[in-house]
Amino acid sequence: MSTFVDACRRARVDRTPVWFMRQAGRYLPSYRKIREEKGILEIAKDPELASDVTVDPVRQLGVDAAVVFADIMLPLEGIGVKFRIEENLGPVIDNPVRSKEDVEKLGDFDPEEQVGHVLSTISLSVDKLAGVPLVGFSGAPFTLASYLVEGRPSREFSLTKKMMYSDPDTWKLLESRLSKLASAYLKAQIRAGASAVQLFDSWVGCLSPGDYAAHVASYTRDVFRGVGDVVPKIHFCADSSPLLEQFAGTECDVLSVDWRLPIDTVWERTGGRKGVQGNLDPAAAAAGGNAMEDGVKDIMRKARGKRGHVFNLGHGVLKETPPENLKRVVEMVHGERGE
Repeated sequence: MSTFVDACRRARVDRTPVWFMRQAGRYLPSYRKIREEKGILEIAKDPELASDVTVDPVRQLGVDAAVVFADIMLPLEGIGVKFRIEENLGPVIDNPVRSKEDVEKLGDFDPEEQVGHVLSTISLSVDKLAGVPLVGFSGAPFTLASYLVEGRPSREFSLTKKMMYSDPDTWKLLESRLSKLASAYLKAQIRAGASAVQLFDSWVGCLSPGDYAAHVASYTRDVFRGVGDVVPKIHFCADSSPLLEQFAGTECDVLSVDWRLPIDTVWERTGGRKGVQGNLDPAAAAAGGNAMEDGVKDIMRKARGKRGHVFNLGHGVLKETPPENLKRVVEMVHGERGE
């Protein structure tokens, strides 16, 4: 086992493992050079190239885990959703899902057939990593639904909530289908060699605890139950504080939290039953200097003596982050004794 996997399982480790969400991407000069000639989806669909992008941060930064280079929307393409990635905006869907008929038109999901390039990227990356674990990922049912219904990134999620409130039968059908898709996708990534998987529910923090319990929690739980206990399961959400106890009930192994919540509070509120991943502000990592180093020291102090800490950012690496800042974070984290 690796230090990363052991920490996810809340085993005793010699040092705290560290990796960074979005570490395979736009802040690295090597990646920007590739992007001069190819788009994000072109890279993601080229397993050899995507595996190089996946592995490169491990070699450059000394992190304890890789994360597969892919896009959260790729499995949706397989079921008939047409989308494009717009620079500085994100995914834009040409055929949003707004009715029961739209949901029923979505095709069946076959990971080997429809996202075989992602699975090949994982297999190739595992070979290149020579023992360093790889994290696979999927969007959670709510977050995938929010893209499908809104048609583009949103701040209010008004159309998504409207369906959830006023057309519950369609909402249940959509969430059920997406939970099966996410579970099948993650299981396929595990078969391809992923040592852990992360479910991104990036936007579910827009919901109240009551709405989350009534309309979302059971589908997230279905994903994790479907994946099983073969590898550690990480659950991430931004703005997670109001829903933290409910996230802990979704049968994940690790709660990945943003910087808005003191990391020791996570263990206190969940009874120390889960691993905790996080949670340096990405802006502090981008700024470097005292802001970054003081932030790292504070997190490590609050996590001292706790089982199951995986150091990470509270969200993805910002594109303006100097790679040397992340190297310094790794050095600092590794310099501390683990639990």
